[in-house]
Amino acid sequence: MARARDPIADLRRIAFLLERANEATYRVRAFRSAAKALAGMSAAELTERADNGTLTELAGVGDVTARCVAESLAGEEPVYLRRLVATEGSDLDAEATALRAALRGDCHTHSDWSDGGSPIEEMALAAVELGHEYMVLTDHSPRLTVARGLTADRLRRQLDHVAQVNAALPEGFRILTGIEVDILADGSLDQDDDLLERLDVVVGSVHSGLKDERSKMTRRMLKAVANPHLDILGHVTGRMVSSRPAGVTGPGDKGHRARTRAESDFDADAVFAACAEHDTAVEINSRPERQDPPKRLIRRALEAGCRFAIDTDAHAPGQLDWQRFGCERAALCGVPADRVINTWSADQLVAWTHSRP
Repeated sequence: MARARDPIADLRRIAFLLERANEATYRVRAFRSAAKALAGMSAAELTERADNGTLTELAGVGDVTARCVAESLAGEEPVYLRRLVATEGSDLDAEATALRAALRGDCHTHSDWSDGGSPIEEMALAAVELGHEYMVLTDHSPRLTVARGLTADRLRRQLDHVAQVNAALPEGFRILTGIEVDILADGSLDQDDDLLERLDVVVGSVHSGLKDERSKMTRRMLKAVANPHLDILGHVTGRMVSSRPAGVTGPGDKGHRARTRAESDFDADAVFAACAEHDTAVEINSRPERQDPPKRLIRRALEAGCRFAIDTDAHAPGQLDWQRFGCERAALCGVPADRVINTWSADQLVAWTHSRP
């Protein structure tokens, strides 16, 4: 008989690939729930239940996931997994491949502390498997209540938790502390200055008033960029080019289901000039439904002398592999690796964020 595979690992791999492929939430949840339900079970009990056809009696295990488990235990790659692998996306071109290979981490990720769908530990282990050296955890700030933004007290607790998780992670990888802080209507940042000072990386994004008139939005963004705590200007136009991916499984998902959304109107040349002046990186957001900024603005930011961060804005483990989409767009616009801050090591990145004027 063929040697049994690890059915829990196969279920998690399927969930990861479904997230990466932007599949529906219920499909992702089915495999993650089954993996969680079976995680504490001995191999002998799993085998007995598979042989007896009683796996589906367990809460969280359905017919499809039970079949995958039985196939794994029989030493076969589950058919569901095999089909997912066989239908993965197209290869990157040489320039995008080289840029993707140069990335050492991701500066914009979310966990179930705010509107992400998975624990910090699960996100970090997925990043390890992808070969990353670090992951910046950037859950939302208080004003974004629909995304369960972190109050100052919750953020302090998260910092303590991250320290504990880091102590248990494989050597050579670490979670960097961070936040995706709301840029408020007056351009101020939605978190206490003393906490922003403690964080390794601060991403600032506009999430409200996206239809503000041009001069107001420009003033708002210029004030934020000039704030010494802001390291990266996130998804700069706020646009949505398609519906929000169903693979987002966090509690905030329901509140974010914009179908499409036009770009915010602001003086891009003035904002990018300010980013260059204050050494604030411009994010190239890799989410398929955002593709933000559009390529014409990436080129203008490049011409202005800006640095960039190619980030996933991941809300689930499989989405951590979305950097390829940002790299494709960056490569098309001629962005060189030496202008991308997450090609640096974690130490270099933190040294930069803490030395900026």
